[in-house]
Amino acid sequence: MKLSVIIPVYNEVGTVIELVNRVLRAKVDGILKEVIIVDDASTDGTDRELKKLRDKKIKLITKAKNQGKGAAIRDGLKLITGDIVVIQDADLEYDPNEYKLLVEPIKEGKADVVFGSRFISFRPHRVLYFWHMVGNKLLTLLVNAVTNMNFTDMETCYKAFTREVAKNITIAENRFGFEPEFTIKVSRMGYKIYEVGISYSGRGYDEGKKINWKDGMTALGCVMKYGLVWQPQLSGSDRMAG
Repeated sequence: MKLSVIIPVYNEVGTVIELVNRVLRAKVDGILKEVIIVDDASTDGTDRELKKLRDKKIKLITKAKNQGKGAAIRDGLKLITGDIVVIQDADLEYDPNEYKLLVEPIKEGKADVVFGSRFISFRPHRVLYFWHMVGNKLLTLLVNAVTNMNFTDMETCYKAFTREVAKNITIAENRFGFEPEFTIKVSRMGYKIYEVGISYSGRGYDEGKKINWKDGMTALGCVMKYGLVWQPQLSGSDRMAG
């Protein structure tokens, strides 16, 4: 069995090399690993740092134009060869040592998709922004309302899924709208979805955090867009064009 880790990167010169090294060191019960890094036209020297990496497990995509997280994941999915895919942010907020928690329900045949929830875990969590939590819970509540599911953390970075899911879903959103789009689509496509508790070492804006209220409004629009309109093809494959 093989794990494909997709890392979208934009202006993370201070963290990306340490993050990639943590990903490479992470033990996942003997599972082989490939790391697909998508540099989304960084302007802070991240691209130069990434070019220094020499591990054979790494595949590097360097984009000429910044398009956003969703577009980077879409590009990364074109290169996967693994049986399971994990999305990994390029900062140090999420711990690659917890991949084993994400892939276990898939390995056991219980799940097609696994969300790593920051809200159902007894693992360490940094205390940060109240209004971010409120926004997250509101968006998650709205996604639950349109999908009739009971997610606790729709906006989590850690989403693991099978190669079949990767093959059958088309990501239309270029930026942070990826999160509600993916969640609504896999829910309506009938995949078995699990959540597992994860730790979270969140960072502040002074440490490089990028997501803001505008991204929240975009995500809200995507909940309406996909939640009220989108339905899967009868074949079970998502053929929606962006």
